[in-house]
Amino acid sequence: MAWTDLKELLMDIKPFYDARTNTLTYLVYDPETRDAVVIDPVLDYEPASSRIWTESADEVIDFVRANELQLHLILETHAHADHLSGAQHLKAAFPAAKLGIGARITAVQTMFKGIFDLPEDFQTDGRQFDLLLQEGEAYTVGSLTFETIFTPGHTPACATYKFGDAIFTGDTLFMPDQGTGRCDFPGGSADDLYNSIVNKLYTLPDDTRVFVGHDYQPGGRDLKWEASIADQKAHNVQLPAGRSRPEFVIWRSRRDASLNAPRLLFQSVQINVDAGRLPVAHANEIRYLRIPINVFRPDGDGDLELNKV
Repeated sequence: MAWTDLKELLMDIKPFYDARTNTLTYLVYDPETRDAVVIDPVLDYEPASSRIWTESADEVIDFVRANELQLHLILETHAHADHLSGAQHLKAAFPAAKLGIGARITAVQTMFKGIFDLPEDFQTDGRQFDLLLQEGEAYTVGSLTFETIFTPGHTPACATYKFGDAIFTGDTLFMPDQGTGRCDFPGGSADDLYNSIVNKLYTLPDDTRVFVGHDYQPGGRDLKWEASIADQKAHNVQLPAGRSRPEFVIWRSRRDASLNAPRLLFQSVQINVDAGRLPVAHANEIRYLRIPINVFRPDGDGDLELNKV
């Protein structure tokens, strides 16, 4: 057995599930060297009272500390629209950890700076993150090595991370009985999502393990978070292997037109494009979120577009 194969066998993956947002956070770590990476951490938020707390992120922190792991890196698969990122809370607990995201996040920052009328000094060059990850490059984190695969569609900046035989897809792929992520956010594209899944992810070996970013437990089934590329190609209810691009694009667009906006859309995005940082407090020492009115409306194709009323 090759040494690289042995290293893959030593990699452990610990999922954490936030039932309030149906989000899966993952801790990838080497049990021998104790090197670790966290993917998509959650900061708890309740919109009615605009209350923030740290229960979900603290569960990850407690596990890292209890197992004496060395957290090197926090990865975001994209700027989430359904939960606030817990990245800054993890960085406060582990100051040496860096925060990484796909390099295309700059396009999303530029888009939402205008939508939220963010302060003039809000930078759209990705400097809020420690690492802007490029497609195809290998990154080494202690004893762990991973590759970034750009998988736009849900957003223009989505990235999938490949650690050995495991990929972490964020909102690009869900469990086979759930399908794929929606594509009706600004910059989203069902055509791009088809290309990302069929021409990138489905070309990986069939035994590649797929770890999804959400599980909505359709039909009330038990929680699941892992499938294989073979499972996805054979059983994905929205995009099985062999489904044509036009058929998927039409179906996905019609489906998206029937969906409500995510419950935490406006709260999440404006924080997550700023790497999970909360807004700066005003002179009264209170922080405020910006909630626009009548910003998005469905157009004739079911896509969301800016509606300046």
